[in-house]
Amino acid sequence: MADTRIYNTLSRSLETVSPRSEAGRELSLYTCGPTVYAYAHIGNFRAYVFEDLLQRHLQERGFAVRRVMNLTDVDDKTIRGAHASGTALADYTRPFKEAFFQDAKTLRLLPAESYPEATDAAQIVRMIAMIATLMERGHAYRAEDGSVYFRISSFPGYGKLAHVDLEGQRQGARVASDEYDKEAVADFALWKAWVPEDGAVGWESPWGKGRPGWHIECSAMATGLLGETIDIHCGGVDNIFPHHEAEIAQCECAGSGHAPFVRYWMHCAHLMVEGSKMAKSAGNFFTLRDLLAQGWTGREVRYALLAVHYRASLNFTIEGLGAARTALGRLDAWHERLVEAARGAESVEKPDPATEEFFTALDDDLNISEALAVLFETLRESNRGMDQGMLTPAQARGLLDWLKRVNGVLALEPEARNEELPKEIAKLVEDRAAARSAKEWKKSDELRDELAVLGWIIKDTKDGQRVTKG
Repeated sequence: MADTRIYNTLSRSLETVSPRSEAGRELSLYTCGPTVYAYAHIGNFRAYVFEDLLQRHLQERGFAVRRVMNLTDVDDKTIRGAHASGTALADYTRPFKEAFFQDAKTLRLLPAESYPEATDAAQIVRMIAMIATLMERGHAYRAEDGSVYFRISSFPGYGKLAHVDLEGQRQGARVASDEYDKEAVADFALWKAWVPEDGAVGWESPWGKGRPGWHIECSAMATGLLGETIDIHCGGVDNIFPHHEAEIAQCECAGSGHAPFVRYWMHCAHLMVEGSKMAKSAGNFFTLRDLLAQGWTGREVRYALLAVHYRASLNFTIEGLGAARTALGRLDAWHERLVEAARGAESVEKPDPATEEFFTALDDDLNISEALAVLFETLRESNRGMDQGMLTPAQARGLLDWLKRVNGVLALEPEARNEELPKEIAKLVEDRAAARSAKEWKKSDELRDELAVLGWIIKDTKDGQRVTKG
């Protein structure tokens, strides 16, 4: 089997992925999840789709992947949101958690093995225990305000992931008004002492009532569920410093001292919208729900998010979504032709060995551009063969089997036909058919839009309405 290579942010080089034990070919994967103070936006999902592609390809290559994704449900943003809404923290974050899982399903993301929540009692215990260890070993201290900080001067390796100028960071960092009692400007909070603004949010600890810092949350949950060393840790480039740098410091100082916290670090580049940084003030801020309401489907958004290499900045545009719709239409039409061409096949003939270059391309740090080029060249060649009557049923069946493997990685396959629809969706489809029959075009359009919001795309064909899951 060919080697799979990925770009390791720590070494700034391509490295071959290898399991720690050849016997099991198991890899642990930790991915930074959402902070549930609002609906996740498409910039967040750019990272989640990249991580999904990584997991799917590793599994295609025979690795057993154990993935954990955290949910940050206590931090400054969630507390402010709960306070502003006049609700308890758990009540405030709950709908955003539910929305995240709904969106993840719409985008066809594989579920993680575990989704630890920062407020879970067992996780809080882990965080407190890790902080206590850091205190005992001289890597942390309690400041005058009662908060506990990590002493970065105690860890010579601090800065190795981001390659930061630590001296410059000490001298040039902006200092918040409530942080002047820290030993050093760059020291970061492990445990934040309770303040009146926290309201009912807080847990008892050896250092008084308070709450964990963001960095310690991930460190405790990651090592608690996956062990002292994690094989692959992913996130966006904005997580590199200070978040992931802090995670390394905490875990390697609290660990045995004989193993790294993470073997391979992978980070995806920023997402831009129409050439600009996404911002609500700029009017170019999109959640997945915004795009579904405009009539796009989850499958189209997924294609647009994964079609650009994860380490290249992605300029997300409506034109790009249109291109995704066109590409998926070509794939759907091709799939239907292959199904027809394969009827009656009594055997399966493997496709041209060149088709394996799809997977070989992904072995090269998830080279999605090259992989898609192989996919569409195979589409063109086989369509030509069907046009000329040269593709046998056995060959068509072989291509369908290959396409199933491809979609095991890309997850772009067409979904349910009309006869497989859930009852409530089927009712909307029937109502729309009746509206069209009565020439009630406005109602027909409204029902089409309602279906799109629910994640279903409807197309009018000469044979009637065709409905697929977006």
